[in-house]
Amino acid sequence: MVILQTPGGFDLLFRIRGSIVRDILRPLLATTALATLVTVLHESVLPFRYSMTVTPFSLIGLTLAIFLGFRNSVSYDRYWEGRKLWGELLNVCRSLARLALTTIDAPAGAADARPTAFVHRLIAFAHALRHHLRGSDPLPDLERLLGPQAAARPVAAHNVPLALLQELGEHLHGARRDLRIDPLLAAHAESRLDRLDRLADVLGGCERIRNTPLPYPYRLLLHRTVYFYCLLLPFGLIDTVGRMTPVVVLFLAYTFFGLDALGEQIEEPFGEMPHDLPLLAISTTIEADLLELLGERERPAAVRPVDGVLL
Repeated sequence: MVILQTPGGFDLLFRIRGSIVRDILRPLLATTALATLVTVLHESVLPFRYSMTVTPFSLIGLTLAIFLGFRNSVSYDRYWEGRKLWGELLNVCRSLARLALTTIDAPAGAADARPTAFVHRLIAFAHALRHHLRGSDPLPDLERLLGPQAAARPVAAHNVPLALLQELGEHLHGARRDLRIDPLLAAHAESRLDRLDRLADVLGGCERIRNTPLPYPYRLLLHRTVYFYCLLLPFGLIDTVGRMTPVVVLFLAYTFFGLDALGEQIEEPFGEMPHDLPLLAISTTIEADLLELLGERERPAAVRPVDGVLL
């Protein structure tokens, strides 16, 4: 996610950093160069006897803008739903950790059954979900949080976050079996601690977004239409705007190429592109908050933007 202050004045017109320009620079330059070549040939070398009118470009441009707007709306819905799921993950982890530390008693000499171990597994779940969505290796984070032996079991599973959810459920089952929840608070505490199903909902929701992209033919049709439209623009504008054709083509191509590229980036919100969700920052926040509840002094520092990008 790009974290930059919104520019003002002329800086708004010329700022490149944090914009989509770098991603569309090559097709933008190619389209402008073609428009310049068409203008030069038409004006001084080989005037065209036949040229297109503006009418088909107006009709196609209006239709294309509607479809791009719809596609970007769908992409942003996926992006915002992913952000809401990770916001829910943050809230549920905080609530579960607080309830576990205040309602579950720890038997002497049973380190693996302590609420501390439960909280560490909650942190491990957040990091494992991030790695699961990004296709990276969760082993270093899990070994750091759980130790090499405890991390071996979930890492060996096909779905690491799901394996950690199973361990969290086993921990709660052991607490109920051993009567380590205060009988006076048991009914209320168990109903609140059963929020593990909400973590399962977060996992399933994130997997649904990641595994169900927009239909490929729809994306391909939009890409091709945008490129063909921008490449043919000079031939439809040359008789109308004359020598200003490259300038008009540059502006229109920037708009259409930019909308197309932006929708493509936010469609998959869990990646590591500049405009994707900052999963590392959110999972690190969960770790810092939960370790603070445990009273541990060594907590991870907040993730800061690197060159204006928060991963």
